[in-house]
Formats: sequence, structure tokens, C-alpha cells
Amino acid sequence: MTIEVKQLDRVVIRFAGDSGDGMQLTGDRFTAETASFGNDLSTLPNFPAEIRAPAGTLPGVSSFQLHFADHDILTPGDAPDVLIAMNPAALKANLKDVPRGSTIIVDTADFTARNLKRIGYDENPLESGELEAYHVVALNLTGMTVESVKEFGLSRKDASRAKNMYALGLVSWLFQRPVESTITFLETKFAGKPDIRDANIAAFRAGYNFGETAEEFSVRYEVKPAVMPTGNYRNISGNLALAYGLVAGAQRAGLAMVLGAYPITPASDVLHELSKLKRFNVTTIQAEDEIAGVGAALGASFGGALGVTTSSGPGISLKSETIGLGVMLELPLVVCDIQRAGPSTGMPTKTEQADLLQVMFGRNGEAPLPVLAAQSPADCFAIAVEATRIAVTYRTPVIVLSDGYLANGSEPWQIPAVESLPTIDPSFTVEPNATGADGKPTYLPYLRDPETLARAWAIPGTAGLDHRIGGLEKEDKTGNISYDPANHDLMIRTRQAKIDGIDVPPIAVDDPDGTAKVLVLGWGSTYGPIGAAVRRVRRVGGKIAQAHLRHLNPFPSNLGDLLKSYEKVLVPEMNLGQLAMLLRAKYLVDVVSYAQVRGMPLGAAELAEVIGNLVEETEGIDDDARHMGSAAASLTHGEALRAEPNGRSNGQLHESEGAR
Repeated sequence: MTIEVKQLDRVVIRFAGDSGDGMQLTGDRFTAETASFGNDLSTLPNFPAEIRAPAGTLPGVSSFQLHFADHDILTPGDAPDVLIAMNPAALKANLKDVPRGSTIIVDTADFTARNLKRIGYDENPLESGELEAYHVVALNLTGMTVESVKEFGLSRKDASRAKNMYALGLVSWLFQRPVESTITFLETKFAGKPDIRDANIAAFRAGYNFGETAEEFSVRYEVKPAVMPTGNYRNISGNLALAYGLVAGAQRAGLAMVLGAYPITPASDVLHELSKLKRFNVTTIQAEDEIAGVGAALGASFGGALGVTTSSGPGISLKSETIGLGVMLELPLVVCDIQRAGPSTGMPTKTEQADLLQVMFGRNGEAPLPVLAAQSPADCFAIAVEATRIAVTYRTPVIVLSDGYLANGSEPWQIPAVESLPTIDPSFTVEPNATGADGKPTYLPYLRDPETLARAWAIPGTAGLDHRIGGLEKEDKTGNISYDPANHDLMIRTRQAKIDGIDVPPIAVDDPDGTAKVLVLGWGSTYGPIGAAVRRVRRVGGKIAQAHLRHLNPFPSNLGDLLKSYEKVLVPEMNLGQLAMLLRAKYLVDVVSYAQVRGMPLGAAELAEVIGNLVEETEGIDDDARHMGSAAASLTHGEALRAEPNGRSNGQLHESEGAR
């Protein structure tokens, strides 16, 4: 049988199954294969909060989506072109996201009457005609897996666990992925369990070989490597990038790093990764609770290290008193908030960016501190280095905002040269810095640098530099306890001035010809969806400007002028308009808020329609004459790989027609 190889420019694949089917591992391995091949990529893991949700149920479905391309991309894709569903629940939970004409590969093993009824199917969707609009490849992947590993003498239950590797092998063949890294991974992961190792490798190879001979597949697909700037790259998740950035920042400051943290989704991986990096003078403390974690970190900063604590929204609430203590002590402290859907326990494995007002104002009294937000998984590295620079230079706690989407998602990261990173000078005080009334040298712990307003920082035990710390108000310069009203006013205003004076780069705007009337302004993980939506609007002729905030407190100095230079400013957020509220209050600009809080990243197609409609509204086009929004939104369907228009039965997929 001759198999045609068809060229594509991008593909979105989603693996879906029970939370125990290994979908995250499968997606991670396909991502590793794709990264080693040289494609640009973006991923979206999506899994239930339960450690082991009930098998075969809709709440128990786990999925992993990967978008890869031969050019730069910004999001994991709005909808899959190929869905691999390992059971009926995975099919039903994900079918609503799959565009008509897409390919669905289904494991038929669990399509029994009992399992179908359990999730609300009255009849088998593989036989009822419900899937006629799709190219369906129905295979007994479980049965074929068991047959392929029977030589290893495993029980059927153990043998069937390798079905995810069989599916991975098949999809790796379909899209011509390199396989060596996955085989090496399996050899390493299961080195101590030879039968399991060999069974998984055999299943992976059997799935790959099945594609060569199966009549169901007459076409293979090729997505060529992306053209990227010359450099060394690796695939990296947001949490791993954050961990590496914190270590890099501490190293550039010449400081030991101490992480005090309590495990919490989705921040725990930062603790896990940093615990592996002791050789870089990193100490990790898994504390008994959130308060102990931040207390240990702040204590480490007092001792002359870089104190770091990581958590998510609920934990940040608990840490707020100690963060306020850090504001009073004026010591460096990096606080990483990996946001998740709330309030309270909320949806621990779903993403959101609704902690902005909490980290801005969630402390008693006037307790200002800098707030930074990463815009992509790879940017978590740079934002961690920047947070370290600010914390050490200005002697202040710094909040770093990430979220579940960035934390668990991944993309290629160009590894920077160490010498390109900023040098951070802790500038410890090592001798008395003033002369007392008695004419003798003395140490004033709150004597400030005239440029940064940072107070002196002396390591405890340094001879002659003993001083008092605590949460009570400090007297200017001496740091002694003071209840004087004028001193309190002075210290409040000085701490605020220190934050207001932090050196923040101006915000850049992408306005190709300078004639746009509408600006789309985002922050954090909305960067990708906004960028993809803006590309689509421009593709259909819309004039639109884009800017993105990484520094949220203080804002860039040119932000106010930028906002006032456009007729309309649209602010998309995964909250109910928190940044929009801050912008209205500070700059008196009536920004347009686009708010979604669904536990998922913003959709590029949906956002493109909103942007397109706003552009035409600003240009005075009547409602019934507007078409730009719908035209821009429909371009996302051009990203999808469709069945041939003359019928779905041939199993061929169309080249992408979408906006680049």
C-alpha cells in the first residue's frame, strides 16, 4: 500500500482518557518528540483535581492538547484537529470542542452498553450516526495493546496499561515524529521493572508499526521544523522556567536561596524542581503550613539569603500577614502566586487570573509592593530574574503572578547566555554607616540609598551592626520603635515612594502603521490568546494595536499617555475586570472590559470576534453591517485540518488555511 505524505503548517492534537490512562504522560512524550524535531509548540494539560477520579466518568476525564507548527504560534489552539479518545467518557467530554471534519481516533474497548449508559449515551455513538461529520478511526487499541505485549506474561490489567504507549506510537507514525527520545525515556523510567519497560516499548513500537500496514490510514502528515533565531532551545513548562529563573537570579546576586513552601496545586512543581538544585546553594523547606513557609523564607532574607515562597490564591491569603511584615522590615522576599480558579478551594487544576486585587491590596494598612506577571511559560524565567532584581535592589517583597495555564503548559525556550542576565548587587552593609551624637561610628538600619530609597541590609552577626527588627512602626533611620504621628506619616509615604520609584521599562505597543483607533491591553497569560486574536483581525483588514503589561505595580511610566492615545482600550482578562478597575481608577480612562472566568484560557476565535466588532464600532459602522469580528473568528477554523470537502471517508486532512 502506497502512503501519501501530506504537508501541513500546523496541527492541534488532543489526547483524552481517564485520569489513570496516562494522558498527561502521553502528551508530554509527544511534546518532547515534537520539540526535538524543531517545531514551535504550545501545550494545554487539563486534568481533574481528584488524584484518581472515578474511571469511565465525565468528571474523571483527563486531556492534553498540543499545538505544533512550522512557524511561530502563541496558543495551544482553540480546538483539536485530531482527538484521540481512549473511552466513551473522553469522547463525550471533548466532542463539543472538535470542529466538523476533524479526525477522531477512538479506542472501542470500553464502548459497552453499561459504560455508555453511565455517561448518558442511550446508544453507541460509533454506530448511531452521531459522528458522521467527522473522520472516525475506530480501533480496539486496548485489545491490540494486550496482543502486542503477551510475550511478557503480564496480566490483562497490567498489559492494558500500556495502551497509551500504543496510541502514542500510532500518532507518532501519523505525524512522523522522532521516536528515539520516547524509547530512551521508557528505558530510564522503568529500568527497575524490566517487564513493564519492555512491554511499554513493545506497545509503542507496535502502535507505530500498525500505522504502516493499517488500511485506515492512507495519508501521513509532515509539519516541518519552525524557523527560529539561532540558539540553544529546550522545551520548558512555566513552573520549571520559574524555578530556573529564581536560581539564576540568586546566582546573579551571589546569594544563597531558601524556599519555604507548602505543597499546593498548581505551585508544587516549583518546590519539586528546586529541591533537585541543591548544588546551586538552594535550600528547600517543605513547611507544615503556608504561614510557616513564608516565615522561613522571610527569616532567610533577614539572614542574608534570598527568601522565596510559592503558593496559589488560598495560600497567599494565609501568607498575607507575613508579607506585610516583610513590607515593614523592608527585606527582599519573592512571593510566587501560581493562580488557580477560586474562591476558596475553587477548582484547583483550572486556570484563572483573579488574584490581582488580592496581591495589590490584600494586606492591612498601607503595604505597597511590586507586582509582576509572566506572559508565557518561557517568560516565567525572565520574570523570576526580574523579581529577584527588584527584591534585592529595593529591599522589598515582590509578588510574581503566574497561573495554572502557564505553570503546566510548555513551549520552546531559548536558553540565555549567563552573562546576558543582569548583575544584581545586594550591597550589604559591612561597617557602620553613620556617626552618632557621641561622635562614634554607628549603624542606622533605615538609612536609605538616595536613588532607590532602599534601606541598609546587614547580615546578622556582623560586628558593630546589631539592630532591632519587628512589625512595630520604625523610626526613620534608626529603626527604633516609634509611635510618633509625623514619623508614621513619613515612613508610610517613604515606603510608597520607594515602590513608585522602581525602575520599570516603558510599555511597548505593536501598532504597525500607527493608525489604529483600538488598543488591546492584556496582562499575564492572556498574551498568547490576545496575540493570536489580533493576528486574525489584521488578517481580515482590521487596524488594531496591542500592548501587554508585565509590571503591574508600579505601572510603566508611559502607560497613561498610551491609553489616552487610543479611542478605545479593550482589556481581556480571566477575571471580572480587575485590571480594568485599576486602569479606570488611576488614569480615568473608560476601558472596555472583556471578562471570562471559565477555568480555561481565553479562546482566540471568540476574542477575535470581540476585537473585530469593537474596531468596526469605533469606526462608526452600523451593527447590521459589521462583519469583521465574525470573519476574524472564522479564520480559526481554517487552522483546523479538515476532511476533504467531497467526503469524510478518505481520511485525508486539508492543509491549514488559517491566519499566521
